[in-house]
Amino acid sequence: MYTLASDEKTALVMIYTQTAMLRCEAVVKSALTRVSTWLRTQGAPEYLHLVNVQMLVFSVSPVKPCQYAEFYLPTQQVIAFHLAPPAADPLDYDQHEINRIMQPVMLHVGTFIFRGIVRIAGNSTVGGQLEAAHSPWISIYDIAVSNPNMPTLQYQVPMALFSPTKVLIGMP
Repeated sequence: MYTLASDEKTALVMIYTQTAMLRCEAVVKSALTRVSTWLRTQGAPEYLHLVNVQMLVFSVSPVKPCQYAEFYLPTQQVIAFHLAPPAADPLDYDQHEINRIMQPVMLHVGTFIFRGIVRIAGNSTVGGQLEAAHSPWISIYDIAVSNPNMPTLQYQVPMALFSPTKVLIGMP
């Protein structure tokens, strides 16, 4: 079992790749105050160090559960990332910022569907915002997560990060 260094802590997170969903503890630096936005920071690693991993693999039928005491995942394979419910960080925007609107979106992340809202410039569209931002991560808010392959697997999360080049984005 991994022993945390004096400058480390863990945070219970959920991570989605093209073929799997992981519920695990991410090993992060103790100084990190907002785990929800970790992958957008300069401190994001090339490989996520994960412990106590429970993984569902969707590339096989039936869905295969796996468990690992310790696991390394290339950050570039992550499509979506959020704190495991019911944990939540403060939202990453100023609610009083002018000229911003909330646009409903539906994201397809592997076999998962995320219904939520994205914050964009008031004079833009989701497509325009994606083209202009060139950001490797975007935030989506007030999300209902589901998976058609597992109808009982449904939950809500206040915020998640997505890699916009790895998801399918639709407007309901």
